[in-house]
Amino acid sequence: MPRFSVPILALCLFAVTFAVNLQAPLYPAYVASSGFGAMAATVAFAAYVAGLMPTLIFLGGLSDRIGRKVPVVSALLLSGGATLLLALSPGWVQLVIARVLLGAGTGLATTSGTAYMTELMGEARAKQAALMVTSATSLGFGGGALATGLSLMAQGPSFAPASFWLLLLAVPVLVLASLSLPRAWVPHHVSMLRLPVFPAGSAPYGIAMGLSWASTGMTIAVVPLLLDRHGLGAWSGPVIFLALFIGFLCQPLARRMSNPRALRLGLCLIPLGFAGLLSGAALQSIPLILLGTALTSASSYGFTYLSSLSEVSMLAPGSRARATAGLFVYAYWGFSIPVIAAGGLADRIGLVPAMAVFFVAQLVCLAALVFAERSRSTQRVRAAV
Repeated sequence: MPRFSVPILALCLFAVTFAVNLQAPLYPAYVASSGFGAMAATVAFAAYVAGLMPTLIFLGGLSDRIGRKVPVVSALLLSGGATLLLALSPGWVQLVIARVLLGAGTGLATTSGTAYMTELMGEARAKQAALMVTSATSLGFGGGALATGLSLMAQGPSFAPASFWLLLLAVPVLVLASLSLPRAWVPHHVSMLRLPVFPAGSAPYGIAMGLSWASTGMTIAVVPLLLDRHGLGAWSGPVIFLALFIGFLCQPLARRMSNPRALRLGLCLIPLGFAGLLSGAALQSIPLILLGTALTSASSYGFTYLSSLSEVSMLAPGSRARATAGLFVYAYWGFSIPVIAAGGLADRIGLVPAMAVFFVAQLVCLAALVFAERSRSTQRVRAAV
């Protein structure tokens, strides 16, 4: 087996997710050019899910039929195509189209990539493979925003910053490198269209992912607008990187914990993180915004992400790609629907009140999840007695 297979696959996953938030620091500029309000940013942001969700639902198990490499290569090409579109023809409509393409690419890469990484590293190292995937994607999601933020600081306002061209140079290199990856999967003669699977016992992890990623979605959509109001729009890239990099730093600690314990810690951090973000927005406090962003990241891309992906991967070793698709269905419902709803509400009642409504709804959902899990645990204890 080629020596660099795992690093090459990790770089491919990094590049696909790097492209996803590459445009995030430019959201205020895209919104201004559109002539619409806050809803414009949230719709363009959530268009990503319009491409991703059908891919997860209908093509999540595609790699079981055609192999792992084709979806990974397709994801790279979609990411490059979306970025090229924005570099050559910037605008709000083009942003929406690009986000749809990026969503489809992410759906292909995360489902096939998770299964492929475990096959390359071996079943006995399934949790390490999950850590490799979460690390590559967390750094990618945050790194794109950081690269664009730094590019804008260095070169001034531009709809085609250097970070875009960096990705466009990397994509063909990674496509060629990915074609050299070994064939580690066993082909299955199954339908091309395969629905996700939701293994027994995975629901708490999926719901927790949805709740935590809802906070991250709000952070990525809202923080650039908040910073722009303070004349700090150029810093939105580094702040979004912080929103994801802290989670990456927490992943080694999460790996040393059992999955249920890491999940519980992640659940505790969800309301703390958004409370900090909401307080920062209400008080116009940058330090509180940063604190809330960091705590949100620790939950969504640290403890909750790794524990959920690792648990689901181990619950369905024979259908890992489809089980991963099922997990991300939970995650991206949370990532998108609340953001769209809050964006529409913000145009009516204001950004901070809309965030407060989101926070109350999040607390209710968290309380319901904790109550349901405690009731289920009590029933199991009684059944054992």
